[in-house]
This record gives sequence, structure tokens and C-alpha cells, in this order.
Amino acid sequence: MADELQVDDNVLPTATAQSHTESTAALTEDLALAQLKDPDLGSDTIQKISRDSAVTNSRKVRLALAAHSHTPRRIALRLIRELHTFELLQYALTPAAAADLKRVAEELLLSRMNAITLGERISLARRSSTAIAGALLLDNEQKVWQPALENARLTEAAVVKALQRTTATSVFVESVSHHPKWSVRNEVQVALLRNAHTPMAKAIEFARRIPPRQLRDILHTSRLPEKIKSYLRKEKDIGQ
Repeated sequence: MADELQVDDNVLPTATAQSHTESTAALTEDLALAQLKDPDLGSDTIQKISRDSAVTNSRKVRLALAAHSHTPRRIALRLIRELHTFELLQYALTPAAAADLKRVAEELLLSRMNAITLGERISLARRSSTAIAGALLLDNEQKVWQPALENARLTEAAVVKALQRTTATSVFVESVSHHPKWSVRNEVQVALLRNAHTPMAKAIEFARRIPPRQLRDILHTSRLPEKIKSYLRKEKDIGQ
């Protein structure tokens, strides 16, 4: 019995030392990322990770911290402002991130657009969020707005908003008027009938699908050339 007690006494300090070593072990990037994958991770643990300069040097950890639903807002905002272009895009597309913080990321990305290269804008146009794709529809480069027009996240409302802007180019407007997906949408057709750059043939085509009273109201605020508006009024037998 004495021998057994002596063995137990020898084991206990070893176990205690091992536990102490684990608790004081430096947090690694992999461990931090593993912890941040837990949707139930507490804010205390998240704040502890955010104060660890060794792991927050990792851009992956900073992005994961910013995107976690339990990260305090003040910490998330600071981290978002430090994200690079495509990290902001990744954040804006993260399902778990708060909607208002996603908008902050999108606004930051939009504010940096003038400093983003053509190649980066093309890449953004292909896979960005609805708001970013919509903004890129107004890019002067067709290489940018063309893939934005094909972006799966682009909405009818975003296309309409772009058509309503006076900065929309004639090439863009004509492309939308012939687009197999967007040109058949009612609200897009209305926006095209109000745009100064819509080709006459397409304006006539769209006008024929709209009731006379609605068309009269549309033409009243339309920026189409006067000769096209006169032709449409005459064809539909409507006054001004």
C-alpha cells in the first residue's frame, strides 16, 4: 500500500505540470482559427484572441475574428478597416457576418475603387456582392461592367439603379437593352424608356408592351430624345 501511495504522489506533480504547460502554451494561428469556427465561442475568448498580437498578425485570424457573430462591434469595426480588397469582399459574402457590418465592408471597398487596378475590378465584377456588382456597372471599362452584368448576385433593382444614373454610358445602356436576361424585365424596360441612350428600335419595342397611360407618365420624365418620345406618343396615340 505504501508503494502504491508513493507512485500516486509521483504521478500527481507530473499531471499538474502538464496541465499548467497546456494552459500557458502560446496560442497558435491554427488553434485560434479552430476556436473561431465555433459559432458559440464566447466574447471573452474572442477578446482574448484579439489581444494576442502573435496570432492577430495572421490575416486569416483577423478576418475570422471580424466575421464571428460574437465579436464585439468595436473590435469588428477596427478589424474590418484593416482588411485588404479581397478580404473585404470575402467578409461581405460571409453568411455569419452581421448585415450592417457587411455594408461597412462594402462601403470601404467602394471608397477604394479608384485605387483598385483594372484586373482587380474585373475579378470583383465576376464574384462580388450585389452592391459592389451594381456599382461596377457604372465603371467606364466594358471589361468591368460586362462581367458585372453577368454576376449571379446582381439584381433587377441594381440594374435599374445603374440605368437611372446620368453617368451610365451609351454602350452600357445599349448592352442592357439587348441583354437576354435583363431586357425582358418590366422595371428594366421602364428604366430604359427613361434613359437618353436607349436605341430607338428598342424603345419602340418596349413601349409596345406598356399600357398607354403608364407610357405617358414614363415619357413625361424620360430623357429620350424628343423625336423618339414624339414617335412613341404618336404610335400609342397618347398626348403629353
